[in-house]
Amino acid sequence: MLNSTTQARLLENYPMLRDVPTTELASLLNQAHNMQLPAGTIVFDENQPCQGFPLIVSGCIRVIKTAANGRELQLYRVASGESCILTSSCLLGHTPYHARGIVETDADMVILPASAFRALLEAYPPFRDYIFGLFSERLTDLMQLVTAVAFQKLDQRLATLLIAKPNPIHITHQALADELGSVREIVSRLLKNFAEQGWVKLGREQIEVIDSEALRNFSKL
Repeated sequence: MLNSTTQARLLENYPMLRDVPTTELASLLNQAHNMQLPAGTIVFDENQPCQGFPLIVSGCIRVIKTAANGRELQLYRVASGESCILTSSCLLGHTPYHARGIVETDADMVILPASAFRALLEAYPPFRDYIFGLFSERLTDLMQLVTAVAFQKLDQRLATLLIAKPNPIHITHQALADELGSVREIVSRLLKNFAEQGWVKLGREQIEVIDSEALRNFSKL
């Protein structure tokens, strides 16, 4: 059973749940359980069955696809107040996961059992609209990812990624490579080239963007 603090934060992050009648919401949440997971924890993995629907109270999860050679490609992130469309798809289609979910920053989440998820989806339009609205948003994001991978060079994708992050960027070259589905050595070489151009300044696990306009123009070439 969830404590009152967790329930309050859950309703704050997922306001569509406020439309569920109090008695019925209490019954659904009574089936849920709370989990605190440290960064680096694998929440789900490829070919695993889906055990429930996560509602993230705090923290962030990265959803990635891993190749046979160990290289990774980040598909999307799920932060507090958001939902994992892969989990929704698995629950609706009764299929196993086709990607891996890893806690990026310490996460506090509430896991609804599949039966509670389906009950909300069937009976409450605001929740249903929320889920399918996220499907639309994530599909757009994934189409942009496919377009970038298929038609943009890696250095352009790196430039796009750098200008999208808060400056200065506290990240390792390996983490950038993981987001781009590349390898550290290549990303390090591209960053060194950007630094030589005067676009960025490299430090230990930190990148400072000096000329965002140059990076933006380069990403559009």
